[in-house]
Amino acid sequence: MSTLVPELLVRDIAVSRAFYVDVLGFEVIYERPATRFVYLSRDGADLMIEQIDDTAWITGPLDLPYGRGVNFEIGVKDVAALARRVAATGHPLFRLLEDAWYRVGDAFAGNRQVLVQDPDGYLLRFAQSLGHRRTPPDGARVRE
Repeated sequence: MSTLVPELLVRDIAVSRAFYVDVLGFEVIYERPATRFVYLSRDGADLMIEQIDDTAWITGPLDLPYGRGVNFEIGVKDVAALARRVAATGHPLFRLLEDAWYRVGDAFAGNRQVLVQDPDGYLLRFAQSLGHRRTPPDGARVRE
């Protein structure tokens, strides 16, 4: 089990479960149907989804899209294959597949990444490492 496992409240557990399993390729590790809860994993990243009810830990109003102000970076082995999988289902990509380079100290770390919103609006950034370089490639998208 991971040491950090986000638990996302969702409007409809069946819709969210189908999205995470069928569209994104997560595996169901276990679920509790009576409480509408599913524990998921993909490439070592764990995630929990739970349908909203009166026992949920809700700290304020839930307005769509959920999770505003946060994105979840999820490392995957082949992000291009995931982008093709999502596109094949007709689900829109929030940001198309891209290579991005981020400053890390005096070097740059590269990610091949694609962003997807789940049915409740949570923003998921799937990323595959491109390694580290002293300088980003010519013409690369760079975040200082």
